[in-house]
Amino acid sequence: MNLDFKDKNTLVRVDFNVPLNDKYEITDDTRIRAALPTIKHIINQGGAVVIMSHLGRPMKKLKPDGSINVEKFTLQHVVSHLSYLLNTAVQFSPETIGKTAMQMAFELKAGEVLLLENTRFEEGEKKGDKDLARRLASLGHNYVNDAFGSAHRAHVSTTTVADFFDKDHKSFGFLMEKELKNANRVLNNPERPLTAIVGGAKVSDKILLLEKLIELADNVLIGGGMAYTFVRAQGGTTGKSLVEEDKIDLAKSLLKKAEADGTKLYLPQDSIIADAFNADANTKTVNSAKIEGEWMGLDIGPKAVAEFSEVIKNSKTILWNGPMGVFEMAAFSEGTKAIAQACAEATKNGAFSLVGGGDSVAAVNQMGLADEVSYVSTGGGAMLELLEGKTLPGVAAIQG
Repeated sequence: MNLDFKDKNTLVRVDFNVPLNDKYEITDDTRIRAALPTIKHIINQGGAVVIMSHLGRPMKKLKPDGSINVEKFTLQHVVSHLSYLLNTAVQFSPETIGKTAMQMAFELKAGEVLLLENTRFEEGEKKGDKDLARRLASLGHNYVNDAFGSAHRAHVSTTTVADFFDKDHKSFGFLMEKELKNANRVLNNPERPLTAIVGGAKVSDKILLLEKLIELADNVLIGGGMAYTFVRAQGGTTGKSLVEEDKIDLAKSLLKKAEADGTKLYLPQDSIIADAFNADANTKTVNSAKIEGEWMGLDIGPKAVAEFSEVIKNSKTILWNGPMGVFEMAAFSEGTKAIAQACAEATKNGAFSLVGGGDSVAAVNQMGLADEVSYVSTGGGAMLELLEGKTLPGVAAIQG
């Protein structure tokens, strides 16, 4: 971030898409805190900051009369908390572009911060509208993208606006730099053995990731609901477990690919199964390939935990994306907890561990282990696409 910020307005795209309760109070400020180093750096360099962000999906949740639900999706909800975190009064523009936004930006002095209204209140935002981009660009001398969580979206505030700044007046923020550096550490010349842990419900959500990781990793551990599609591909019985029937052939081909590439692909030997999908269901532990009748696998079992943990602890680089079971229910959270603890232990012993993807991030945070792994990514979809080998529009817009 080697730009000249002194006495200049810098337009900063952040990700303040934070969860709110029914009183519109912030319930988790992780994303706001993640952007603070970049904002503070610009202020400390004698600059002013014009902040852009989206919040939720207002265009998908319009009022019955077709108007935007401003009360629910306004970024005014974050002003007081951001002011508190920055220890400075943050100004708020009730519009994203327009006369008020222009005047407030024009009158900014060094060290001051202005937050613009939700970028998604503008219809052109998701369409990459050039005129909207030009009008936003006019609010700053520099453009800094620090919104990794939105870098996979080719929107105006993440991508198009960068076209109006030359290479000496645009850059990544500290969070974006950190996200890219840590992802690249896994993707390019990782210290081996490299173990990828992939969980979650569906194979279909992770096809490209699995293909990439089978090529890249030494070990791939598969847990969560997606494991049962693979179990079926190997001829196992899975009862009422989640299985994507139309992806069984794909699972077979991925198993063959792993064998051909010399990648060890591990499926859970045993599972915690339940007779219903609820927290109070009857449970038992069985071989993952012998789940009968109405029973369904909702977590990996103790043998799987032991085997997976052993592989993790013997790894030098670890990538974790997706939980091992329905960890939101206490009865089916032990597998995910154990994997989180194994990752923390391996990290303590010198491994590099990257946790990316919404649910696995939620799991390490919930278990208080976020500080015991090397890096926890702030971007679910963006990190997934980066690991799949895709070029992110928000990254390309800065790098050219």
